Amino acid sequence: MKLCYQVATPDVAIAPSVTAFQGDLEHTFSRLAAIGYDGAELMTLNPAELDWNTVKNTAERYGLTIPLVCTGEVFGQLGLSFAHRDESIRRAAVDRVKEIIAFAGFLGANVNIGRVRGQYSDDIPKEQSYQWAVAALQKISNSAEKENVKIAVETVTIMQTNFINTLEEAVRLVQDVNRPNFGLMMDVFHLNLEEKNIYDAIWKYRNYNLHVHLADNNRRYPGHCGLDFLKIIQCFRNAGYDGAFSTEIFQIPDQEKAAQGAMAYLGPILKKVYGRPYSPSALEVDIS
Repeated sequence: MKLCYQVATPDVAIAPSVTAFQGDLEHTFSRLAAIGYDGAELMTLNPAELDWNTVKNTAERYGLTIPLVCTGEVFGQLGLSFAHRDESIRRAAVDRVKEIIAFAGFLGANVNIGRVRGQYSDDIPKEQSYQWAVAALQKISNSAEKENVKIAVETVTIMQTNFINTLEEAVRLVQDVNRPNFGLMMDVFHLNLEEKNIYDAIWKYRNYNLHVHLADNNRRYPGHCGLDFLKIIQCFRNAGYDGAFSTEIFQIPDQEKAAQGAMAYLGPILKKVYGRPYSPSALEVDIS
């Protein structure tokens, strides 16, 4: 089990909406390591703009693993998706995600599929959009298998997309894509909004789960609002999950305090539930 923080690589445009630590990777990785994180989940837009060896070597130098590469801004900043009405855009989305898969394979990481899967449109039959997405996911899963990469589709709240909101819907998609390296990931923020009972859902679909995102119910760092993370993380442990937990949070009040606040809250919980070593860092500041 690893506790990781989401990190935007330098090719991602800096913006308040980006749910990741942003800036130069040398500084970013050194700060996260100093705060006590085990790894960094990368948010990447265009791997061709990155020096892959530098990314890998810098993470290793600071003792950080990279469990996952996130594709969220492929849709968020480029507008590409697998279910777009324009075939050229669907093709561009697949090609870009394949590039990210190659990057992830180089790093020994997996890849998440969030909003890049697309949305339903009122003037296009839902089954057509669904089949476009299935075909694209089969293509990227085939490419990922060659790179020894697993693909994890993330359920997302209806407030952000109308396509694959619940774990039940995601499991149907996993079954229809029908690739051994294609599963799902659970984001606690979205589960809290879309599942009738978050604990029952984690348990019921435990065998499909590849990765976990943590955020409180206002998308700020855990411990900032109302979710019971001790109970949630114990539920994942009871379900046999021993993979990476990554934050995906708004950088409020700023990324330093968000990273420190998440660690200050999650560190003791993960020590209690998983036995992960934790001692308060002298670098932590007042997060109130």
